[in-house]
Amino acid sequence: QVQLVESGGGSVQAGGSLTLSCAAFGYALVGYCVAWFRQVPGKEREGVAVVYTGGERPYYGDAVKGRFTISQDNAKNTLYLQMNSLKPEDTGMYYCAADYSYCPGDYFPTPVSFRHWGQGTQVTVSS
Repeated sequence: QVQLVESGGGSVQAGGSLTLSCAAFGYALVGYCVAWFRQVPGKEREGVAVVYTGGERPYYGDAVKGRFTISQDNAKNTLYLQMNSLKPEDTGMYYCAADYSYCPGDYFPTPVSFRHWGQGTQVTVSS
């Protein structure tokens, strides 16, 4: 059974950094489109970062470009999101998602494109 487990969320002051992790169980993150989304109550899920683990460039949402970095460790079968220069508007529940499909590095697939989701990890940035 495919399972994604996020960790690393927490509370941080504006300007600080956090690193989120997403461990995958049940399959190897090779040849997958993997992504981080975030959501706040009352708003739609927003794409943060996405990458095809088969070798495309990452693609980032406009709100996080230059501050967030998506990466993966194939040996640990884990996806990461390094978040720097955090802002209060980065507050939200962060989810990792994966789908066994190709995604080019020039647009963000919609949430419905991803078959597998983690349970989410909360990030709170205070001013």
